[in-house]
Amino acid sequence: MAFELPSLDYAYDALEPHIDARTMEIHHGKHHAGYTTNLNNAIAGTELEGKSIDDILTGLDMNNAAVRNNGGGFYNHSLFWKIMTPNAGTQPSDELADAINAAFGSFESFKDAFAKAAATRFGSGWAWLCVHAGGKVEVCSTANQDNPWMPGAGCTGTPILGLDVWEHAYYLNYQNRRPDYINAFFNVINWDEVSKRYAAGK
Repeated sequence: MAFELPSLDYAYDALEPHIDARTMEIHHGKHHAGYTTNLNNAIAGTELEGKSIDDILTGLDMNNAAVRNNGGGFYNHSLFWKIMTPNAGTQPSDELADAINAAFGSFESFKDAFAKAAATRFGSGWAWLCVHAGGKVEVCSTANQDNPWMPGAGCTGTPILGLDVWEHAYYLNYQNRRPDYINAFFNVINWDEVSKRYAAGK
């Protein structure tokens, strides 16, 4: 069965002023839709057809550029929409908060580490918060549409929070001010969803 573009849980303008409606419309309706179509085309008639996206990515031949780029783009954006919300004020679960404090010393130190990973990713890519078996969390980043599921991506664990730092994610509103976009992202994180992913991933 072919992969389908997931629908959003909120309207395109619901994350304003932090992420503008026009960016959301293009990002979801054009970029993510393109990755979805191209992924389906790349796996059609191959042994990957019919597999879950998780299975495709964890067993990926990293030399298969079409599946690497479009499979990553499909998965990364599917996670991205879910871990954002217009409902301000969500908080990490006690369990996740404890893990963040254990790894970084404080929530503010975590934010600094995550923002640095996003701001210093050269060119296009993603910043991640990942959980490992046992519950330890870490921050890392990957290039382009790579993600921690992929072998040799330079980042491991189960991704539970991801920030897209490709220019298409922010340039209409923030131009070259990536740090401003990163700071704005913290206002729309759906910590309820991230906490669920932490509990499932540990």
